[in-house]
Amino acid sequence: MTSTPNAAALAGITVLDVAGPLGNYCGKLFADLGARVILVEPPGGAPTRHIEPRIASRNDPDSSLTFQYQNTNKESIALDLDTEAGQEVFRKLASQASLVIESEQPGVMARRGLGFAELSKLNASLTLTSITAFGQSGPFSHWLATDLTAMGMGGMMYLAGYPDTAPMVACGEQAVGAANVFAGVASMAAVYDAEISNTGQHVDVSMQECVVLGMENAVQFYDLEGSIRKRNAGTQRLAGTGVFECRDGYIYLMAGGVGSNKFWAVTTDWLIAEGVAGAEQFREPCWLDQAFLVTDEAKQRFGAIFTPFARSLTKSELHAKGRERRIPLAPISDTRDICQSPQREYRGYFVDVADAHGATLRMPGAPYKLSETPWALRKRAPQLGEHTQEVLAWAGFTQDQQQALRQQGAVQ
Repeated sequence: MTSTPNAAALAGITVLDVAGPLGNYCGKLFADLGARVILVEPPGGAPTRHIEPRIASRNDPDSSLTFQYQNTNKESIALDLDTEAGQEVFRKLASQASLVIESEQPGVMARRGLGFAELSKLNASLTLTSITAFGQSGPFSHWLATDLTAMGMGGMMYLAGYPDTAPMVACGEQAVGAANVFAGVASMAAVYDAEISNTGQHVDVSMQECVVLGMENAVQFYDLEGSIRKRNAGTQRLAGTGVFECRDGYIYLMAGGVGSNKFWAVTTDWLIAEGVAGAEQFREPCWLDQAFLVTDEAKQRFGAIFTPFARSLTKSELHAKGRERRIPLAPISDTRDICQSPQREYRGYFVDVADAHGATLRMPGAPYKLSETPWALRKRAPQLGEHTQEVLAWAGFTQDQQQALRQQGAVQ
């Protein structure tokens, strides 16, 4: 990896992103930090080009909002890896790359002659990251799965939802996101090691295992106590702790704080000062007893007093009052709140980019800032095969060889 003053953090690293939902965001993490990421798309385009939702009134291959977001700063080569010529092109690309990210079913890349054993012979320091639903080995390794499958079999769905309903799944394909993020971290570690040792690694990422890792202490509860954590969305753990409706949405309140009663007197004084009817009773000793706070009676009594007051104020008004008295109270933001946040506006978190058709798209930037090697959105997501000629030339193919590859249908 080369290093120059004020260069992007990963300048000098070349990554081949073999297009797939389990790897596109992982590739983006490298691309946005300055690595040269070449999106290797099949002739029909990356699967993420076909994911909804789309830019309004469009149905072209560049209209998927998922594709547009996950593939900024990348180049695209349209390459048929199921042809011998296409496989040979890929080998030449891999011989000059630091990292290959792929999410095919286990064994597919090896059958093409593009597995880790074959590629490492061409490039000993190459890291190959394989992201699949269940990993490269084991009795489930060849099973097909979606995000919903991994969330279910990873245990997360059992904890998500309401006590009196079937399990639910969080919006936004969290299992896919987790697999991409964990793959990015592991890949970066392997690439760094390869620069020191000149020996690459095969990084094996299981989406299901990424989900299990996100279950907080649920596994430990079963291991140590033999108890199974349950779904509790919509319920209050303690009186005064939970979600409450306000005038323009919802807030989350911890009236007593993390220790269940540390802030109780502060919250009580606040509500009394606000003239909330019935708040005087919160000075009774029973409200400092956690055994009482967990009862339905306590929860109902607190709600009957606090909810009418909360409904008379907005999220921002309640948040300001809570901050003034250092009470743990937070607004529950919707999409509009997130987009209009003065904090994110000040930090320039959301960025605009025009797609290949001139449509301006607003998308999240980076949730971090590097003082010497800043993150940057340098270019839009590519069109299918937009950089095929440029990438082939970089790999050493002459104009005649490129023309021959096109005639064979290996590239487009």
